[in-house]
Amino acid sequence: MNKKFAAVMLSLMLVLTVVLSGCAKKQEPKEAMSTAAKNAMTMSSYEMKSSIVIEDLQVKMAAAEGDPTVDQALTMLKNAEFTVTGIHQAEPEQQTEMQMGINLKGDMAMTLNIDMVMTKEKIYVKIPSIPMFPLPDNIVGKYLVLDMKELAEQAGETFNPESLDTEKSQKFVTEVTDALLAEYDQAKYFKQVETKDAKLPEGVDAKQVVQFYVTNDTLKEALEILVNKVAPKIVDIAGKDEYRDMLGLTKEDIEEAKSMMSSQDQEEFKADLDEVQKNLKINTFNINTAINKNDFPVYQDVVMNLDFNYPETQESVKLAVKGSTQYSKINEKQTFKIGIPSDADVITLEEAGEAFGQMGIE
Repeated sequence: MNKKFAAVMLSLMLVLTVVLSGCAKKQEPKEAMSTAAKNAMTMSSYEMKSSIVIEDLQVKMAAAEGDPTVDQALTMLKNAEFTVTGIHQAEPEQQTEMQMGINLKGDMAMTLNIDMVMTKEKIYVKIPSIPMFPLPDNIVGKYLVLDMKELAEQAGETFNPESLDTEKSQKFVTEVTDALLAEYDQAKYFKQVETKDAKLPEGVDAKQVVQFYVTNDTLKEALEILVNKVAPKIVDIAGKDEYRDMLGLTKEDIEEAKSMMSSQDQEEFKADLDEVQKNLKINTFNINTAINKNDFPVYQDVVMNLDFNYPETQESVKLAVKGSTQYSKINEKQTFKIGIPSDADVITLEEAGEAFGQMGIE
């Protein structure tokens, strides 16, 4: 009996240990988002898929009243969907591929797909078939290769490989994210969302979902924080030697940016904020981040619904957008779907220029 009792107690202790350790890993919302953002910048490989849908777009402006071109454009953009699927790996050779899609609605409905492959020095862009703008048959489906080193030399500049340094870019984004999140109060801008209420897509396994949100009540303060506290920090980060060259900035650029911020007319800025708050209504502005057991952000969605109203001119804009990004196969060995295009499938800028020249396009 004692042995059985001991076995039961040991089993209970093991279960409690697992449960409590799982609970311990669940962080406060702001801390969790900060940790996830940092970890995202350490991802050496992943698959991703992203989409943005314009659910509503209404524009009422005197200049556009009765203009069929504007009406047509608005019809095309309403319910338009932009998608990106991609694969990235940093080692053994840096390589990223993306498949981008544009799906427009309305009378001029069209679908456009563009494939892209990027290495440390080259970018390959697949020339798509465009119904409204027919391109030469001998270049459609080919990959236009952009050799960044050659292009820099042709422009009389020195190619900076650091501009495509993924690791350094990740470190820069990490510092910027830290600066951004540090300034926003957890009680006002962050909250936990129950995973069962987060409407996560199938296959997303999250231990925690955190929401960053802005309302009409916090809009003015959020903008003040962004401009007065976050922006100066970002300029300081960009001014560091290791990042300044990567961003293609000079010391003079950094000093000019600092000067502009320090000399900013605060009274005018406050007046602009009051104007924004008066004319802008935030119906919804939420960013949900789903975090897995390894503290990686595996899914993120954005819901934005805004109304801009200008009583003086009786003009208005209504915009509703939803977007999401999902990551999978994080830090795993990747299998590329496109790969590096072969020489037979590649054309240069000069060859593309000749093809367009034959069409009479300069």
